[in-house]
Amino acid sequence: MFRFLTAGESHGQGLATIVEGVPAGLRLDEEFVAHELKRRQGGYGRSPRQSMEHDRAEIVSGVRLGLTMGSPIALVILNRDWENWKTAMSASPVEGDTKRITRPRPGHADLAGVTKYGLDDVRPILERASARETAARVAAGAVARRFLEEFGVEIHSHTLAIGGEWAKVAARVDWQQVEGSLVRCADTVAEKDMMAAIEEAVGSGDTVGGVSEVLAFGVPVGLGSHIQWDRRLDGRIAQAMMSIQSVKGVEIGDAFKAAEERGSQVHDGIVMGGGSRYPWRRKSNHAGGIEGGISNGEPIVLRLAVKPVPTLAKPLASVDLVSGASVQAHFERSDVCVVPAVGVIGEAMLAIVLADAMLEKFGGDSMQETRRNVDGYLKSIGGSR
Repeated sequence: MFRFLTAGESHGQGLATIVEGVPAGLRLDEEFVAHELKRRQGGYGRSPRQSMEHDRAEIVSGVRLGLTMGSPIALVILNRDWENWKTAMSASPVEGDTKRITRPRPGHADLAGVTKYGLDDVRPILERASARETAARVAAGAVARRFLEEFGVEIHSHTLAIGGEWAKVAARVDWQQVEGSLVRCADTVAEKDMMAAIEEAVGSGDTVGGVSEVLAFGVPVGLGSHIQWDRRLDGRIAQAMMSIQSVKGVEIGDAFKAAEERGSQVHDGIVMGGGSRYPWRRKSNHAGGIEGGISNGEPIVLRLAVKPVPTLAKPLASVDLVSGASVQAHFERSDVCVVPAVGVIGEAMLAIVLADAMLEKFGGDSMQETRRNVDGYLKSIGGSR
């Protein structure tokens, strides 16, 4: 079982994550994790904080001499902006006013959070609900990605749309082009239109959302199960994606298009051979790599609907929690567009779910044992890694 927990606040001393369930003997270093964290911070339309932090995770336990030990892995990401927040976010009582926030922002957890926890200050809610928390998730996802790489699983993402501007997607996505794009888009024409949409939003004090696609290649057939609702792989993936801040919808395969088609046009025919790693292959992949809650050997394909960032430079109407007066919502520095970053976070969450599903099926306290189990399974069904 691969599992993780995160801790920390947006303007606290830092973020931490503990990852458990990684077999002993996996090669892992801080540079690999740092690369993933840097990818998360990129993207056109991000706030100035992204250039301030330069996130880097320190591995403080669970790894020795570059190899995992089978024990929990702890990673810590320090917030460089902590120096400016020592008083407001002090763990100990402080003298004087720490400037309560009493104007909740529509679209955030602010109002629901203070109501749920009985607070008169939004600060404790926005600090933890902030998408800053996803840096810790990406660190955990990097560990999962490193594990999956050992079994030939690759995970990528790219931007399909921002602000209503859609990319034309080629049959084969140029991932190098995506990584070099400011909006993580392989379509250079659409890239310019997306950036223009972001600039227009900046000029009007507004924000934009969009759609990101996340894909996993080389996922072995048989992960997940049809046996119980909480073991279905598609359900587990959907929950993981919906937990990402600003994600309001997830589609697996051609889900919404399929709703308008007939079954003969939707389901993926099965044929033998054809260069597949298995004795059979699919004529198409409308299902997005999952059938009946189980991976079917085809690439897993997800699309994430990302809402516009709810913190607006021209705030929406709100109500003061103390006076009850009609006011404008609180504003704090914010991104204008997070669609490219959500794709990277989606990669991390997909890696975590797939690593968990791999260990659920194949087990192993050491990488040697897990490899033996995977190879034995693939051989038994006529497949290869």
